[in-house]
Amino acid sequence: MAKNDDQNLLKKIIAHSKEYGYVFPSSEIYDGLSATYDYGQYGAELKKNIRDYWWKAMVQMNENIVGIDASIFMHPTTWKASGHVDAFNDPMIDNKDSKKRYRADVLIEDFVAKIEAKIDKEVTKAEKRFGDAFNKEEFLSTNGRVLDNQKKIDTINARFKKDIEEENFDDLKLLIEELGIACPVSGSKNWTEVKQFNLMFSTELGAVTEGASKIYLRPETAQGIFVNYLNVQKTGRLKLPFGIAQTGKAFRNEIIARQFIFRMREFEQMEMQFFIKPGTEMEWYENWKEKRINWHKSLGLGEENYRFHDHLNLAHYANAACDIEFNFPMGFKELEGIHSRTDFDLKAHEEFSGKKLQFFDSEEERSYVPYVVETSIGLDRMFLAVLSSAYTEETLEDGSSRIVLRIPPVLAPVKAAVLPLVNKDGLPEKAREIMEELKYSVNVQMDVKDAIGRRYRRQDAIGTPYCITVDHQTLEDGMVTIRERDSMEQRRVSVDEVVAEIEKAVDLKQLLKTL
Repeated sequence: MAKNDDQNLLKKIIAHSKEYGYVFPSSEIYDGLSATYDYGQYGAELKKNIRDYWWKAMVQMNENIVGIDASIFMHPTTWKASGHVDAFNDPMIDNKDSKKRYRADVLIEDFVAKIEAKIDKEVTKAEKRFGDAFNKEEFLSTNGRVLDNQKKIDTINARFKKDIEEENFDDLKLLIEELGIACPVSGSKNWTEVKQFNLMFSTELGAVTEGASKIYLRPETAQGIFVNYLNVQKTGRLKLPFGIAQTGKAFRNEIIARQFIFRMREFEQMEMQFFIKPGTEMEWYENWKEKRINWHKSLGLGEENYRFHDHLNLAHYANAACDIEFNFPMGFKELEGIHSRTDFDLKAHEEFSGKKLQFFDSEEERSYVPYVVETSIGLDRMFLAVLSSAYTEETLEDGSSRIVLRIPPVLAPVKAAVLPLVNKDGLPEKAREIMEELKYSVNVQMDVKDAIGRRYRRQDAIGTPYCITVDHQTLEDGMVTIRERDSMEQRRVSVDEVVAEIEKAVDLKQLLKTL
């Protein structure tokens, strides 16, 4: 079975996504548009199911968290207050030979990741050598090669952090040159100067250009929550601590938009801002780190595929920040961010709007601006994480092979497929009866074309967890065959029990109870 050891996994996922209706290049008939994608019939369903699980886990399961849906367009002063107009920039560097543009910070982070990989390799070798007697902590603190590599990492990170904080782009370029970082395309080290590039898309609001005002497509969904903080708090009669959740589109003019749907110019976020009493932020920060990693692990994508990564360079609004990283086909990359944003956002909006955004604490009999802990996950990245974990190529016992998407059943776009063994003899009619009953509770489809084996393979490739086969015996004894996608095991079940069986197998409630 080939999986994450396959260097071409991302290419295979992209091809499979297009062939089976998950993701299409946007505007493909016009040769597409860079870094924009459309979700097909199965992709839209999977995306919706991920969103629903996040929403239910975040809003429905927490009585002190509510949801909103704020406008994409916001008053332009919003982005001045948030710091996006002045500080939403990436340090860019061009390679003169390939004419490709890169984020300078990403080039350095990727270089550091290669050194970290060397440390991981040393650990793996030692684990094999010493077996159960291996003490990882002792090895990391005493092994000479590990210590040398860790010293390199610490030295690079300290200088890198200082350069970013001080916006010393001359030294940032010098660091790239000293490390010998080459362009992945041309292989050359012929770099331009490092320059800042603002990532916000701007447009005009108004009927005529002369009278129009410049506004922005929101680069994040968080500010829609902050400007509505007081409206929600008052109308919901909410007391600290409480959260406001939102899902929706955001837009960033990424110069380096690549790696399929991992980094796009139009993407969807699932964010929750948790408003708390000042001084309690670190306790809640740790609490939400645990809650969010548990949500991810509940899906069964492999605990070894997740890790926390603390931010070296904190954003201007944060006093603590980390990422939950996932082992994508291109390595460990950010999936979700958890940030302690302090009171930066609400205080900034107070200053720029002239409106008080405070909470009256009846116990302490005083008003203050709450602190905020944020959880922010990219829905498109979560979609890619699910596909990356699910895509499997198998060689079966009979020597044949199959491609199967092992998507968690609760997230699968199609929960069950009803297959009449042949398209005659009253079997299609019986299959349709079963489908008509199932469709009220789950997304189900009927498939009548091709031999039954080929239909099984097609449903495996779509990721359908259960196939219900109606055969001639069904008309006599009222039993159907349920085939499970992952194990390919088949069992006979009464037609009267089919709906209850499928509903139970894909019930989101069971997953929510594990959180």
